[in-house]
Amino acid sequence: MAEPKRVYQVWKGNNKFFFGGRLMFGPDVGSLTVTLILILAPVVIFCALVARNLLHEFPSRNAGYAILLLVIIFTIYVLLLLILTSGRDPGIVPRSPYPPDELLGYESPASVEVGGELPQNLRFPRFKEVFVNGLPVRVKYCDTCMVYRPPRCSHCSVCDNCVERFDHHCPWVGQCIGKRNYRSFFLFISSSALLCIIVFSMSALHLKLLADDYGTAWKAMKQSPASVALMTYCFVLLWFIGGLTCFHVYLMCSNQTTYENFRRRMDSRINAYDRGCKNNLLEILCRKTEPSRIKLRSYIHLEVANSPPCRAEKNSLIEDRRAKVEEDLDIGNDLLKISQRRASVELSGQ
Repeated sequence: MAEPKRVYQVWKGNNKFFFGGRLMFGPDVGSLTVTLILILAPVVIFCALVARNLLHEFPSRNAGYAILLLVIIFTIYVLLLLILTSGRDPGIVPRSPYPPDELLGYESPASVEVGGELPQNLRFPRFKEVFVNGLPVRVKYCDTCMVYRPPRCSHCSVCDNCVERFDHHCPWVGQCIGKRNYRSFFLFISSSALLCIIVFSMSALHLKLLADDYGTAWKAMKQSPASVALMTYCFVLLWFIGGLTCFHVYLMCSNQTTYENFRRRMDSRINAYDRGCKNNLLEILCRKTEPSRIKLRSYIHLEVANSPPCRAEKNSLIEDRRAKVEEDLDIGNDLLKISQRRASVELSGQ
């Protein structure tokens, strides 16, 4: 008997799994290498060439050691946030093995040949209308996942999954940003911006101390080119990460996603999710993370055994019943002919 497979082993999306399905990444997980280099390279240079020279600049309070320790601990914190963002389920909606019950009598437009059209009575509704905070919101049917997407859900073309509260697919972390990892994503970019500020400030402090010793800033820069390089690098990077952090602060205050923000530029509909700045921030930053709706390490046969029959199976059952009825009718007709033949023989014999 073949060993049953786990859900992550037969996953239909484009995700990649590590450690037996315990870590779930997007298909572009290789981009994490670039992100790690961008974070670790300046920190290593700072610790080796700048922070080491600050160790004995403040001997009375051991501030030099505190600076080195602060940068190391903060870097570890940023890396943990990166793993939390990129290595777990962002809020994927499980696929359905069969269309919703109300669609079983219809044909999907995707199944129509090119140039053909479905009759009007065979088209099913592509959208449904639900109410959120008293305002109507349209939800769309996903042909790939065969579900009506929950509000604020969208299908990521990179990962090939429907993701709740879909914000965007971030190539820098190699994962979709959605309902379950948005908070860790925001903490990651804001903490990275703060790390840039710390490294920039300490490098500038080192140059100032050297300028006091050598008399001019030019001589100080010649003595510590690493400080100049780190200040330039952090200044450029801070424009990108700092701007991204400010943009997501605005999105959180108005309770929007990046996807909704770009769509709303072409749409004048009212934001049904905005509850005021304070409540929006509390909802996003303080709400408990919901458990994942997909059980990646569960065995697949358990789900298959308990799942309702799909459309093909229902059609097969209907065909079987139809064949059985036709067979019964044929037998009935044969019995009727035999009885009629016997009746005619008896009458002729009399």
